[in-house]
Order: sequence, then C-alpha cells, then structure tokens
Amino acid sequence: MSAHVDIVIVGGGIVGCACAAALAKHGQRVAIVEPSTIGGGATAAGMGHLVVMDDNPDELALTRLSLELWRQLVSQNGGEFHRHEFSQCGTLWVAADQEEMDVAVHKCRVLNEHGVNAELLTAEQMYEHEPQLRPGLAGGVLVNDDALVYPPKSAQILLEQAMNFGTQLVRDRVIGLEEHGVRLQSGEIIRAREIVIANGIGARDLVPDLPLRYKKGHLLITDRYPRFIRHQLVELGYIKSAHAADGDSVAFNLQPRPTGQVFIGSSRQFDVTHKEVDPAMLKKMLARAIEYVPQLAQLKAIRSWTGFRAATPDGMPYIGPHPRYKNVWMATGHEGLGITTSLATADLIKDAICEQTSAISMLPFLPARMFNPETSIDPTQS
Repeated sequence: MSAHVDIVIVGGGIVGCACAAALAKHGQRVAIVEPSTIGGGATAAGMGHLVVMDDNPDELALTRLSLELWRQLVSQNGGEFHRHEFSQCGTLWVAADQEEMDVAVHKCRVLNEHGVNAELLTAEQMYEHEPQLRPGLAGGVLVNDDALVYPPKSAQILLEQAMNFGTQLVRDRVIGLEEHGVRLQSGEIIRAREIVIANGIGARDLVPDLPLRYKKGHLLITDRYPRFIRHQLVELGYIKSAHAADGDSVAFNLQPRPTGQVFIGSSRQFDVTHKEVDPAMLKKMLARAIEYVPQLAQLKAIRSWTGFRAATPDGMPYIGPHPRYKNVWMATGHEGLGITTSLATADLIKDAICEQTSAISMLPFLPARMFNPETSIDPTQS
C-alpha cells in the first residue's frame, strides 16, 4: 500500500466505512485501518434500526437527513434493498397511559412539522396494527418511513463502494497519532493530510481528552416466527432510558427481522467493560418486553449477546475537527444511533474536509463544545 494518502480513517465499523465511501467518491485518496472484521464491533452488536429521533432539533435534523441518505443508498443500481436486508417496517412508539399519549401527540406534531410521515393512533387502531400488544395501552405514534438494515452487511457494502474508488484497507491497529498521520502496531506510519477517528469507544485510546463512556447493551434474538410483529415496537419511555446519565436501565424495544425472527432489546449499563452476558440484566430486559407483549414468553430464544456504545456527556455525537489536535476529525460518540446516523455523519465530515456546503449545520456536534471556550483552539483555524 501507499505510505501517503489524503485521508486515513481509523475504524472499519459502519461510521468509518461510510466516511471512506463519501470521501473516496469525492476524489480523496483514502486508507481505512481496521484490525478485525469489518462491521464486527458495535456495528454488529446493534439492531440496525433506522429511526428519526426528535429529542431535540439537532438530533432530529441529523437523523432525518441520514434516513434520506439511507433511502438513496438502498435505491442505487435499481435497488439494493436485498443486499442491505432493508425493510421499511416503520416504528410504532407505544404509549402506556394518558401521560405518554400526551407525549405521543406532541411527538407526532413535531415529526409532521418537519416533513416526517407520522400518524397518531388510538388504542383501537394500534391493536389493528399490532394485536400482540397487551390490552390496556393508550395508543401510539406510527412513523411510517423508519426502517431497518443488517448493519455488518451494510458496512461491507459501503467499504466495497469506497474501494471501488481506490480506498485501501489496512489490516492493522492504530496505536498513536502523528503530526501528519497515524502509527500502526506493525511499526508502519501512514502519512495523511487528515485523520478521521471513527472507531467508537476505541477513540478513548487515541484522544483521551474527549469524554467518552462505555454503555453496555444486551440483545436477544428468537427463532423464526413470521409476522409475529410487523413494526419496530418501542415504548415512549425509551427516550428517558436512552438518555439517562447514569445507572442501569431497560426499555421495551422489539424488531421484526426479515428472516421472521424477533429481535429483543434494550438495556444500558454505564462503565461496564466486560462482554459477558449479565443474566440479571437480561432477565430484567426480557421481563420488560413481556410486559408489553405477553406472548413473547412462548417464543424460543436462540442467542443473546452484548455490545458497547460510545456515549458522550450530552448524548450528542462528536462530529468534526478536534479542537486541540490539528487535522484530526472525530466521528464517534453516537451511542445507540450509530447505524442510523452513519451516512449523515459521513456527509458532514466529507463536506467539511472538502469545503462543501452541508445540508445541515455541523456546529451542534463539534467536539469543541466539551472544552472551555477560553482555552480551546478555534476549529476553523486548525
């Protein structure tokens, strides 16, 4: 391989592969460094849910843009739906009571105002869509354009696209940053004009001054039960769980895989770094799911596993130049939205590096927000 490229990307998960594809298509000479399986880390551990989130205007803008980019990606070459295992199943946000139904009304209105296809469902309408839900729920919001993919396969497809434009895949581990490149475990140095750090929680080893925390999650998948559910089902209380600043939590989150299997989530444990399944946490997560869909208790589970999300203090990803390291760009800290926001993240990184106008502002996601403004380096001057 060449020892000198325009851009070196650290990490071969879906965010790194998306960045490689976007930059290579724009004429940049790219090398992507990944010591293990492409899409084999947090990418492989995720559910692959492509979801518009409206917790705040910036997250809404990022996720909405990314879903539009996903639709473009899977429609290429006459339709790549099957290669990505893409399914536009929609998301049904379930309201357990009147208080959550009030949240549903607000959520539906906000999404509609931003051009997202969402409809408010009464309890009766919701049960017509999903009869497996337990009686007594209040209703919900159906977001029709949300979808799902199989993340490891999508990461591989993005890498293939990047390599078709000349990207080099380097099977090694980055152990340090140089002034103009990265140092590999093999001893080699790859020289590059810009460095993109896209290796999730592993970014802590290279840029320790940016706060990132481990957020461990459990997942379980069942045997095949076609049409058991038809939509991604998520409790409206999920949002509170997802953005909790500390402590362990679980939330009801079911996904209908195209294979007929049912994917069950979700859980969160801060600062737990071992990969072993925690039986107590798994039991708690399954109890929450069965509380909403009692018939789940009759299904046969075939596998459970864990993964690590990279979490930031404010729940927003780091996208943009590092304020203290010249020519180093961050693309990490996506927590549970890395699959959804991978394409928009790549677009923002590509536009900034190539000095193009972006569809949305990068400003809310800049890593510089974590530093004292009086001591930070202006990223526009780096």
